[in-house]
Amino acid sequence: MIKIAPSILSADFARLGAEVAEAQAAGGDWIHVDVMDGHFVPNITLGPAIVKAIAPHTSLPLDVHLMIENPERYVEEFAKAGAAVITVHAEACVHLHRVIHLIKEQGVKAGVALNPGTPASAIVEVLDDVDMVLVMTVNPGFGGQAFISGTMNKIKQIRTWLNEKGRHDVHIEVDGGIAADTAPLVVEAGADVLVAGSAVFGREDRAAAITEIRRSYGG
Repeated sequence: MIKIAPSILSADFARLGAEVAEAQAAGGDWIHVDVMDGHFVPNITLGPAIVKAIAPHTSLPLDVHLMIENPERYVEEFAKAGAAVITVHAEACVHLHRVIHLIKEQGVKAGVALNPGTPASAIVEVLDDVDMVLVMTVNPGFGGQAFISGTMNKIKQIRTWLNEKGRHDVHIEVDGGIAADTAPLVVEAGADVLVAGSAVFGREDRAAAITEIRRSYGG
């Protein structure tokens, strides 16, 4: 089943709890939380305190995407704040295998993310260890960017490797430029978790927005 994860990066931060609750009521499956530090990416967003604050407003899994340097320093804090999934970037981790297992030790699912310019081969050695692979379909840092179609081959390659390993339980998540026109492309390539920011929170009727995305790929 394809999951849709509305990204609160595009939500109204002045009413974040209500926005999260509305995303759940509208039919979202996960809540995606983009964490940026102004170093790994050129933007600063939010930290563990915000994750803890929104957790009571939803029963959906909180999907925390750490776009930060030295993510291992903050894994425990985000896990305690209520994260159900914590994803770190391969580009930000010197000891990627160690960080993935640190996440799992917190009782949280572990994901690894790849920027558009990073080859799929960068994560081959940890595919047996992760619960999710996040393929960035824009360069991380800001919402509302145009979808990079060249990332489709990366999604296909990762799905092929996972199938060959029998890891049908591992999600492939995509983040960036996902809307009704791009959702069918990534689903066909092998993605099963779609992060949608402005495509959901940029619409007054969030339920209609999510329904439109689902219908685009026959969901």
